[in-house]
Amino acid sequence: MRTPSRMYLGRLGLAVLTILGTATVMSVASGGAPAGASGPPITIAMITSLTGPGSSEFSNDPAGFNARIALQNAEGGVNGHKIDGMILDDQTSPSAVASAVQGALGKGAFGIVSISPLFFLADKYPQEQGVPVTGGFFDGPEWGTQPFTNMFASDVGSLDPKYPVNSAIGTFMKQHGGTVVCSYGYSISPSSTRSAVGTVDSFVHAGGKQGELDTSIPFGSVAMTTPALVAKQKGCNAFYAGLDDNSNFSLAEALKQSGVKPKVMVFPTGYEPSLVNSPAWSSVQGGYFETEFRPFSLPNAGTKQMQAAMEKYEGWKSSQFPTFSQYESWLGADLMIKGLELAGKNPTRAGVIHALRNLKAYNGNGLLPETINYSTDFGKDLPQSCGWYMVAEKSGFVASSSAPYCGKDIPGTTTVQS
Repeated sequence: MRTPSRMYLGRLGLAVLTILGTATVMSVASGGAPAGASGPPITIAMITSLTGPGSSEFSNDPAGFNARIALQNAEGGVNGHKIDGMILDDQTSPSAVASAVQGALGKGAFGIVSISPLFFLADKYPQEQGVPVTGGFFDGPEWGTQPFTNMFASDVGSLDPKYPVNSAIGTFMKQHGGTVVCSYGYSISPSSTRSAVGTVDSFVHAGGKQGELDTSIPFGSVAMTTPALVAKQKGCNAFYAGLDDNSNFSLAEALKQSGVKPKVMVFPTGYEPSLVNSPAWSSVQGGYFETEFRPFSLPNAGTKQMQAAMEKYEGWKSSQFPTFSQYESWLGADLMIKGLELAGKNPTRAGVIHALRNLKAYNGNGLLPETINYSTDFGKDLPQSCGWYMVAEKSGFVASSSAPYCGKDIPGTTTVQS
């Protein structure tokens, strides 16, 4: 399951599920030997959820990881070293994620790319061994918490563990006609609850009114008739659905059937090719889908580089665009490669960590809306959090603006529940 961006207080994250399993190596990415390679190959392992409850969001992310490594090898590798990629499945399981991380280290992985909603359950192993970790921050606050200074979020840099309220979503909803907000979160997921609470607080801060804050939704529920009727009773015309796609789209359909006509409805998940022309497409028409990564419909150097690599190495068509997890896996590999480049001809793990902790300007070649300074941001949010809103129109997604929409943390706020 994907989670809402830090514009909406961090991501919802999968609830910790009591599923047993062992890690499985699903695939290895490397490409051909780079021309001029002289040093020994360097293995980068990606940990992700290819199976289990998280697979609906993460099963396609190897494409981004594989393509970025293949591109690097085609360009000669890193300082004469070929990059080998190893992909391990955490099965969306608390026990299997530990096995995956330990397995990666046991197989000689130099560094780890985390695209896992459960990585926080195994973060101690690479930290204790001084292993650099890059990837998505959506699993938990360890990306900005001591002693995990070996971890570098390739999407947001770091984060404030207090998860303060951000002004972005409340201001956006007010500017698009919202006056009364209804916001929803899963009861079992603390970060889903945080996103729902923070959206209401942000909207009230922007001058709107709270209609309904419902954080009692069962995980994965599609029973949305009652929430829709309550929303109608409360007079809500602004909606935030910080849930998984199936719950979000069921809510949109229930509102439609109940005769509720939102002025603005924001989905932190769902901006993916598979949604267009799916059965849910008609119910989300006019809804806004957030992405913190530059849309391919607004091309720049970064989107063109990724598009070309995905077409060449992953067989993409020119009309395709990445899912959330493919952006994340591409950037996770990209930042690790950047660290290897900066660490010199004979990189060490400590050298890569040192190089990344002194990296003052990173934006994924323009895929990120903000430039990250890893030397100053540990334990902090970026000065502003930005992203694009994509509108679901009849024929597909259209950017509401060519420029990203930005907001700042509201001082003195937190959405961490006691």
